Amino acid sequence: MSEPSIPESAPRQPARAAVAAFVGTTIEWYDFFIYGTAAALVFGPLFFAEATPFVATLAAFGTFAVGFFARPLGGLVFGHVGDRLGRKKALVVTLVMMGLATTGIGLLPTYASIGIWAPLALVVLRILQGIAVGGEWGGAVLLAAEHAPKGRSTFFASFAQLGSPAGQILSLLAFRLAGLMDRESFLAWGWRLPFLVSVVLLFVGLFIRLGVGESPDFQEDRDAASRTAAPAQAPIREVLATSLTPLALAAGANTFAIGSVYLFNTFMITYTTQYLGLPRATILDALLVAVCVQFVMTPVGARIAEAIRNERLFLQGTLIWAMLAPYPLFLLVDLGSVPALMLGLALNVLGSATFYAVIAGYVAGAFPTRVRYTAISVAYQVCGAIAGGLTPIIGTLLAERFQGHWWPIAAFGTTLAAISFVCVTTLGRYRGRALRLEAARA
Repeated sequence: MSEPSIPESAPRQPARAAVAAFVGTTIEWYDFFIYGTAAALVFGPLFFAEATPFVATLAAFGTFAVGFFARPLGGLVFGHVGDRLGRKKALVVTLVMMGLATTGIGLLPTYASIGIWAPLALVVLRILQGIAVGGEWGGAVLLAAEHAPKGRSTFFASFAQLGSPAGQILSLLAFRLAGLMDRESFLAWGWRLPFLVSVVLLFVGLFIRLGVGESPDFQEDRDAASRTAAPAQAPIREVLATSLTPLALAAGANTFAIGSVYLFNTFMITYTTQYLGLPRATILDALLVAVCVQFVMTPVGARIAEAIRNERLFLQGTLIWAMLAPYPLFLLVDLGSVPALMLGLALNVLGSATFYAVIAGYVAGAFPTRVRYTAISVAYQVCGAIAGGLTPIIGTLLAERFQGHWWPIAAFGTTLAAISFVCVTTLGRYRGRALRLEAARA
């Protein structure tokens, strides 16, 4: 029997696929995160001008949440494309869709110009962003992991995860630079610049992503399927029929990875500026340092997990840290100084960064190749719709209800980590079953 056809350049593909996953997810998350920063800083007064500051903030975060609720649709659609037509094809489409939607937001008239049509158009473009990022994450993780050498999939998958802090760094830098102008200019047109830069990043990302070959695992699985007479079942139908429990556990396992970003980054901007009265530049500078720590710790965490050869134990350890970290974080945040903010956020991010580095590869191992794109995308994006979309809103409600008290918000952060702890622990048994099924099918 002849070997599956793999391009001659296959030996170079692990590095190229990792770089392509990193650059692509960086651009996608940059586009997605600048919306969150803008929602915290300017979308309230610009697109909900007639509301009170509290209601305008909730409305702005509501449009932010809409993108999360669209993400499962993106995971479902592009998961199907990725499992049937290839990872690469799906990733090219998601990158173009995200770039065009983000640029459109940068060109959008405000409420003062077109009234109610402004927030409606904002919601439509946010939905397109959500669909795009919903299809991006799973494909980028698999493109890197399925090109990886044997036994290195966790580390290589972390390069797709590395795009999240890189995108945050770029988004914070973009708004930090735009924020150097006076407030009137920033509200009038300066906030648009971070969005308009997306069109340049789009071409850069396409150039890199088009230079990577298709996943060897996908090619081999497609070749194996072509030699059988069994009709292909829609990936989502197979996942729901055979893997519903691991799908739910995979979604729960991602709760802390997703929710912590929007509680301790996006919502933290609102908490420190509106409830503690700190300058906008202070929290943005502190967040920038924290995200840089996350950027460094992501590959370090993946390498440590790979070295100890026990991903579940590693994830459990990071989650125990994560359950405790919010309390010293808020104690330091309440001091109001830049060094205290930086220290608190940096200590907190140690748990979230190392957890985020490993969780993608861990979850992917619970599903067979033929439905893996669909399964991990739907799990991650359903979790994103709930844990990501609602977290800033819940944080705002807690801050408003318990003004002067930070412990309810810290307890909320602990709850996110506890949910992931339970699901990570339970999901371990399904990873072993998936590996056995893959070996038998081969």
